[in-house]
Amino acid sequence: MTNKRFPLYSLAAALVLAFTSISASAQSATTSVLTAGLKTPTRIIVSPKGNLLVAEAGNGPNTGRISIIDPATGSRRTLVDGLPSGFAPPEGDASGPSGLEMRGRTLYVVIGAGDGTMNGPVPGTELPNPNPSSPFLSSVLSIRLSALAEDTTQGFTIAAADQGSLGFKKLSDGAGNELVIELVTNFRNFSEEPIPGFPTTVRASNPFGIALRGNTLYVVDASQNLVWEVDSDTGATRRFVTFASRPNPLPFGPPFIDPVPDNVRLMGKSLLVPLLTGFPFPGGSAEVRKIRLVNTANEPFITGLSSAIDVLPAKNSSGQDQFFTLEFSTDMLANGPGRLMRFDGIGGSRVVLVDNLISPTGMAQNPTTGDLYIVETFPGLILRVKTQ
Repeated sequence: MTNKRFPLYSLAAALVLAFTSISASAQSATTSVLTAGLKTPTRIIVSPKGNLLVAEAGNGPNTGRISIIDPATGSRRTLVDGLPSGFAPPEGDASGPSGLEMRGRTLYVVIGAGDGTMNGPVPGTELPNPNPSSPFLSSVLSIRLSALAEDTTQGFTIAAADQGSLGFKKLSDGAGNELVIELVTNFRNFSEEPIPGFPTTVRASNPFGIALRGNTLYVVDASQNLVWEVDSDTGATRRFVTFASRPNPLPFGPPFIDPVPDNVRLMGKSLLVPLLTGFPFPGGSAEVRKIRLVNTANEPFITGLSSAIDVLPAKNSSGQDQFFTLEFSTDMLANGPGRLMRFDGIGGSRVVLVDNLISPTGMAQNPTTGDLYIVETFPGLILRVKTQ
């Protein structure tokens, strides 16, 4: 495993083995399984209609899926199946739909790295894949739903033959519902990163989160260590902010560590971006950074985390600020579990809510009940977390 990506399946499998020996004594919230049987779920949002929408990376080439989950019963329906996906190097992790944002009846879907690259000539290197599963890997798609599609559809399917036409595709579910898929922007699958003796090696792109403000989309790339600014009308892109590598404080591993930004949230006139940090994953070095939209100035916001993968600004019952953080693992190298914490206000106390999660990658909050929903990627679960 290189320090350019964070592992999903490879580490998560080890976490499952370690799970039974983990103490839950620090937990102060109640968890239950809401939905099982998902295909490598990565992100979750609450739609304007109150449903849960889940991005699933799939289980093979072009098996990405968006599911609709009833938050009361956990029942699942397919919104759209057959979205671009593939097995990403180096370990062959499933990679496909990896970020969701919705406004009105338009759903924005981030597509991750997939198999846009392949393993290179030496460990830790990658080469361009001349035959990727889809021409729309590392992209942002918009899906416009007809008025009742979210309420009634039993699923739209993108046929394998349609992968090349996703720049604009109109689908029907056979029950009177329609959706239109359009390409918003298509990032390059990689950037050149030659090393001595191997001039053709590259660094993959891996878009992995999205936030919307007005007509501007902010898309985080976990492998390129940056946040893109994307015009949702024209698809025009610019690099909004790039995170620099940082010195490795440990006596082993590379001299510098990638920051690995892996989600983005809007908070007023700023963005909150969790940094997972790459191999060798020094404990306590991950953080959430605050980026000001007016001038891209960024600063530490929540520090002392390990493999941070999501952050969620919220309000408590008294209207005071709260922030939830999600960590993929509390100790990557020792197969530590994932963790959910709550921070009461800026600089306030931190409370461990759940300390035995398995490969969590995203969360959302029910605006009515305050319940949290957490995606566990490797088990294919959505957990409901009652925090009060």
